[in-house]
Amino acid sequence: MEGGSIIKIMRAKLIFLVTILLCLAVFLPAQAQDGSPLVLVLSAEGPISSAMAEYVERGIDYAGQQGAELLVLQLNTPGGGVEIMNRIKQEILGSQVPVVVYVAPRGAMAASAGTVITLAAHAAAMAPETVIGAASPVGGQGEDLGETLEEKVKEVLKADVRGLAERRGARAVELAESMIETAEAVSASEALQAGLVDFIAADLQGLLGQLNGFTVVLNGEDRLLDTEGAVVEEFNPSFIEQILGVLTNPNIVFLLMSIGLQAILIEISSPGGWVAGTIGVACLALGTYGLGVLDVNWFGIIFLVLAFILFLVDIKATAHGALTAAAVGSLILGALVLFNSPGRPDFQRVSVPLVVATSLVTGGIFLGILTFALRAQATPIRMGSESLVGRSGKVSGTLARTGFVQVGSERWSADLAEGEQPLSDGERIEVTAVKGLRLVVRKKN
Repeated sequence: MEGGSIIKIMRAKLIFLVTILLCLAVFLPAQAQDGSPLVLVLSAEGPISSAMAEYVERGIDYAGQQGAELLVLQLNTPGGGVEIMNRIKQEILGSQVPVVVYVAPRGAMAASAGTVITLAAHAAAMAPETVIGAASPVGGQGEDLGETLEEKVKEVLKADVRGLAERRGARAVELAESMIETAEAVSASEALQAGLVDFIAADLQGLLGQLNGFTVVLNGEDRLLDTEGAVVEEFNPSFIEQILGVLTNPNIVFLLMSIGLQAILIEISSPGGWVAGTIGVACLALGTYGLGVLDVNWFGIIFLVLAFILFLVDIKATAHGALTAAAVGSLILGALVLFNSPGRPDFQRVSVPLVVATSLVTGGIFLGILTFALRAQATPIRMGSESLVGRSGKVSGTLARTGFVQVGSERWSADLAEGEQPLSDGERIEVTAVKGLRLVVRKKN
């Protein structure tokens, strides 16, 4: 008994030790496995949005939890709203892990708000053939600001970039200010020459090689980077972040709004189902989120609502088709006002051929549904007593005032209609009315 108890105790201790080792293997930072430093890589592409901000925040938190040596944010953006830009900037400045913004791949840009995010990094790099700058502020609808307001916003942004670029030297500060004042943009080599960025690197491995031994200022203290033999881990956006990121594409937003509008119209014109209505509500909800991200010209919504009303009224109107044509025109106009108002940046503009084609298809589908609905309304009733009115048959026996008739395969009691002459056996009749279980008939001409 004593030997058995000892074996059980040893087995329990062994299980406990194995459990502890497994937990350590899962939760210890990645670099602890082989002593190599961990470099976390994030890829942010497209307009700056709340989904991108969430992604960057998660990445910075994860890098801190894993004890990463460095976080590289590979950036390619045409810009975005100031509020979200400030949110990302503050996350970078408050990071416990050095953040390097890398404008890449070739042909990428860090325009508008992307310029400020790049300057906020502890180190900045660009791939060859990339661009940075053009950070002049515009209104929420893409329009030029009034003179007084523009001056105020510019002064605030210039003070912001001065604080971010002053450690890079006077030329870098001057260039950063001109990006705000006159929307100046420069190439990678020009940015490096002015000291606005620290490196030009053709790829990530080349960048890590240049960063090895480079000193950055992290929370007021110098920190020497060690990237030799670094373990590179990609940190991907979550599924929800990817979905929300897609909604920064105006073409996708317009398609969602069009599908949602069409699905709701189908549900209204043929109530009783739930599939079309559910799809419509989901598409409109996603499209509305995208409209909020893109800061569109909300005046265009008036034309979209008008298009919806015209489609709806055409169901009851007598001149069917004319109102649908007007609705298609209103849908096209609304989309162009919404996304393509003067002064809007190119990345927030919707494709005109897509708008025209989608609107025509929407009108065509609705017109087809309307045609089928009207045809169904005009079709004679084919069941119940009302379906007998207008049908033909013949007399069974004689029909003076009352008698019997054969309609289809059924024998009915019948009365002659007012003013009709008696009919003999076999004569053709037509049903004019149904009274209870008796038919009212007349001679068929």
